Parts: sequence; structure tokens; C-alpha cells
Amino acid sequence: MNLKHTRQRNLKKGKTCKKKKCQKKKYRNFDFYVVLIQIRTYVTDLQPMNQQSSPFSKQQLLPQEETLEILRQKGELFIGLPRENQFQEKRICLTPDAVNAITANGHRILIESGAGDGANYSDLEYTKAGAEITRDTKKVFACPIILKVEPPTLQEVQMINPQSTIISALQIKIQSKKYFEELAKKRITAIAFEYIRDDDGKYPAVRSLSEIAGISSVLIASEIMAATNKGNGLMFGNISGVPPVEVVIIGAGTVGEFAARSAIGLGANVKVFDNSITKLRSIQTNLRQTVYTSTIQPKNLLKALKRCDVAIGATRGKDRSPVVVSNTMVEHMKKGAVIIDVSIDMGGCFESSEITTHDKPVKIKNGVLHYGVPNIPSRYPKTASISISNIFTPYLLKIGEDGGFENALRFDKGLRNGLYLYHGILTNKSVGEWFDLSYSDINFLIF
Repeated sequence: MNLKHTRQRNLKKGKTCKKKKCQKKKYRNFDFYVVLIQIRTYVTDLQPMNQQSSPFSKQQLLPQEETLEILRQKGELFIGLPRENQFQEKRICLTPDAVNAITANGHRILIESGAGDGANYSDLEYTKAGAEITRDTKKVFACPIILKVEPPTLQEVQMINPQSTIISALQIKIQSKKYFEELAKKRITAIAFEYIRDDDGKYPAVRSLSEIAGISSVLIASEIMAATNKGNGLMFGNISGVPPVEVVIIGAGTVGEFAARSAIGLGANVKVFDNSITKLRSIQTNLRQTVYTSTIQPKNLLKALKRCDVAIGATRGKDRSPVVVSNTMVEHMKKGAVIIDVSIDMGGCFESSEITTHDKPVKIKNGVLHYGVPNIPSRYPKTASISISNIFTPYLLKIGEDGGFENALRFDKGLRNGLYLYHGILTNKSVGEWFDLSYSDINFLIF
């Protein structure tokens, strides 16, 4: 058979010529070697012959020791305590015992001469405790850390060095927008001690001062009721055969609780009013005895006010204290009865209340004696100073152990909660909304 016809039949049947198969295999092998040569040439052009393909050395590839962040070493604090110059403010942030504990840990404290006189602490006591005394006010305000009870005035802010830290009360209700703008210009870090939280989420400074205010309210009432102070002549104390003094307390918070504790201790009949059932239940548990409690209903409250000898207002509100007792209710009270409005610093819960001073603390309206001094703890400056000092001292020692305020603010959420200015940047939402100022979240500023 002709070879040509045989090839044609094989192609029709789908068969491939052996000769063509061999040629295709050769072409495939040739293409593979060409690609391989091109890859080797490309790699050779990129790297020298002796260079390693890994970016790490053999030493780096071996197991290494893990390196962790090391906290800053203990820092030395330089604290300044200026003299309080606000009206009738006699408290001081640190007692001589607290100064001794702080200086014993290697820190320095500079105190303005006479700063402790209001609380009956002499310059000599502070000197023996390790503090430095100066008469130069500007020198005290030049310290990196400044401790004050009252917030600094605008004149005092001018004496503070830039990038300083100040710890004081904030008292947002009496501040102005200019106050925060002046602090921001100097890039000051400011902490309000009444906003500092403890591990339980509570405010230790506020609670401590509220305890003093609650106990004081009953003691002040007992003084005002004396006939020498134009009172009704009644005395606290469970005297045999004599009806006890009737006390009405509006508000079952810390102030109300300690006012009730003191009044009961002096033998008075106590009635507590509050709209929070939880607080009313809590006050009975804390007092460990059954006390008359009621929600604030006008009919029940008026009935109690008509019979009471002392009425104590201890309510709080978001912006101001709610007015619970109207002028009409006060008119129905006994002549010579006493009203102690502890919440007068936030407007007062008695409509008839007015702000008074320690020099002239009482005003008489409708025959009822009104006490409206806003800063009751300053009446007992030594007790209040010891209480405040007990709060400040552990924080200052911890700040020193952490290496300064920067590290302390990073790790202490409670201290960070009291921060309202960080290097001149406003970080408190309440202040920003109150004064229409821009503010930033502190968590974005501290890492």
C-alpha cells in the first residue's frame, strides 16, 4: 500500500504519527529548559551569588529573649502648697504627718508661710516634718506640682509655670470660661480631687467631706437652738421625761445618713425622706435600726415639717438641687424651728434659703431660723484637713512610685477620671458641654 494513503487513514482515525510525537516532545522539553534558564538569569541579576535569600541573619533566627516594657523608675516629686486666700477657707491639703510620710520617701514639699494657720498647724511643725517654708508666693506657685483645696484664681494662674500640674477642687458651678482658657494657654495638667474615684468606683473626697457636712449639720442645729443664739431653747439629748427633738432629713445620701446617725446618737426622733427606695433601704441597713422613711410626697412631708424642730436639706441634682420645700411649707413650720440647708452650694432644696457666711450664718424668715453657709466642712478646718490629707497622701506616694503623673494617669483609671485638663487639652465632657468648649477623650491622648 502506498505510504501516503496509510498516513491519511491514520489521521482520519485520530492517530498521530510517531514522527510528529517525537517532534512535539522535543519542542516541550526545549520550552521548559528555556523558561528555567530565564528564571535563573532573573534571580542571578537580582542577588549576588554569595548573598543569602533570608533578610535575617543566622543569629537573628535563633530564639531570642523577649523584651517587655519597663516602667519608669521612681521619680522625685516637688510639691507646692500655697496659702488659701478664698473667703473663710482655712483648710490645707497636707497635715504635718502626711508631709513627714511624703518627704521620707525622697520627695520635696514647699509650703507658703502661714498656710496651715487656719487649721492650727504652725510653720515649725511643717519644718520638723521635713517641709521647706517660704514667704514668696510666686516661688510656691512655680513648683511643678501644686496642691490646693480651692481652685486657683485667675491671678494665681498667672503665677503658675507652663506644663505644671495642679490638684484642687474644680467647683464647676462657680467657674468661668476664661478660667479654663487661661489654664489651656499654659498647657497645664489639672486634676479635680472631687472627681477622683477609688477601686470601688466611689468618690472618696466627696464622701469624706459629706460625712463631715452631715455630722456638722446636727451639731450646728443644736447650737442654733440654744436661747443664746435666739433659738427655741430646746436641747438634743434623751432627757428623762422630756420629749425628744424631732428631726426631718430630706435626702438619704451620705450627708443624710451621717446626719441621721448623729441625730439618733443625740436621742432625737428622725424622719428621712427621699425618692430613691434603694437609698432609703440602704440608710436603714447602715444605721442598723428601724427609722421612719418615706418618699417625698407633699402631704407626708408637710405633716412632718409642721411637727419638726430641725429640718436638714441634703438633696443633690444634676445642675442644681431640686426645690423640695416651698415657702408655703416653711410658713407652716414651728416658730423657732431650724433649717440647715446643706445643699445651698447647689441652689438649696428650701425655696426660702439664702447663702450666708460663717460670721453671720443665720437668717430669720417667717419665724424660722435658716442656716445657709455653703462650705460647712471649713467650719472644722483641722478635721477636714486631716480627712483630705488622708486621701491625697496615698495618691502622691503612688504617683512617685510610678515615676510621675504620666505613668500614673496611664495605669490608674480612678485618677484619670479626675483629670479635666491634660497639657492644656480639655478632657472633661461635663466642662466642655457646660462652657461650650471643645474636648477630647483622654484615652486617645494617653497610651
